[in-house]
Amino acid sequence: MTEAILLVGGKGTRLRPLTVHTPKPMVPAAGVPFLTHQLARARAAGVEHIVLATSYLAEVFEPYFGDGSALGLHIEYVTETEPLGTGGAIRNVASRLRSAPDDPVLIFNGDILTGLDIRALVDTHETSGADVSLHLTRVADPRAYGLVPTDPTGRVTAFLEKPQTPEEIVTDQINAGAYVFRRSVIDTIPAGRPVSVERETFPGLLSSGAHLQGMIDSTYWLDLGTPQAFVRGSADLVLGRAPSPAVPGRRGESLVLPSARVAPDAKLTGGTVVGENARVGEGARISGSAILSGAVVEPGAVITDSLVGADARVGARTALSGAVLGDGASVGADNELRDGVRVWCGATLPAGAVRFSSDQ
Repeated sequence: MTEAILLVGGKGTRLRPLTVHTPKPMVPAAGVPFLTHQLARARAAGVEHIVLATSYLAEVFEPYFGDGSALGLHIEYVTETEPLGTGGAIRNVASRLRSAPDDPVLIFNGDILTGLDIRALVDTHETSGADVSLHLTRVADPRAYGLVPTDPTGRVTAFLEKPQTPEEIVTDQINAGAYVFRRSVIDTIPAGRPVSVERETFPGLLSSGAHLQGMIDSTYWLDLGTPQAFVRGSADLVLGRAPSPAVPGRRGESLVLPSARVAPDAKLTGGTVVGENARVGEGARISGSAILSGAVVEPGAVITDSLVGADARVGARTALSGAVLGDGASVGADNELRDGVRVWCGATLPAGAVRFSSDQ
């Protein structure tokens, strides 16, 4: 296995304001753009050539990763002029693939953090003789996902999109966003129009009698589509719960990048990461959070399960819990923000503007 496609064209709407200036795969997780972790894991599994299917803010990727040689990869970039969906994006990059018709091609969604055994998925594909193989994982509540029931041999029997009633939930197995395609199957996807691989390609292949194989791998798996999930994923990478060879430092309670400055009495726990040139003041307490590059946390601030964007500022004694500050946002002293509050990029919140009473 030497070749893969990474789908990184989404707008990341659910992650706003993190994705106003930055495409979702380039938002830092554990100190580096999230995409770095995916690329490094693919390389560790033996992938050598990767095509990035880009669209939203496509100009950001190549200046950062270049030709991929720093990661031991050869990276190419293909940009959609109009959104083509997951299947359309796969078809749109087909001309850059080098594989023979029967060779396997790995495909990854650019917003999934996973401990998937990539080599095992390829082995399953090759030993089963499948046309397409899918990574499946089990979740406690599958209503937000597409269900993928299989027979006792692992062969896929149906695709059921986002069931809502108990009767519709026939399995806890979901499509986990990583696939192996037989190269020739990619060429059967219609070109030049939007195609959903989940709603059109896979059901169409199944109805035509193609062999779709599922491999259940219930190691770490997280969809980073929301700010809360993204913060959790970053923390899990720092803590070592999620595997990645690209974490720039030792795993533990916190990760402080070399150019950051943290006061000696500040307390960092729960997988907190402090990015390049960020500053954390005296007595600050930060748990399970991501402080991005250039951000400032003033003395006495308390930050829990939150993300502070690049060059943002958290005022003295301000408390954040489950909050997101966009790039360049400023929250004055003595505020309290919690429960999913998002402060937009460049916005300013005066000192003492938002507080919660003790009985709330």
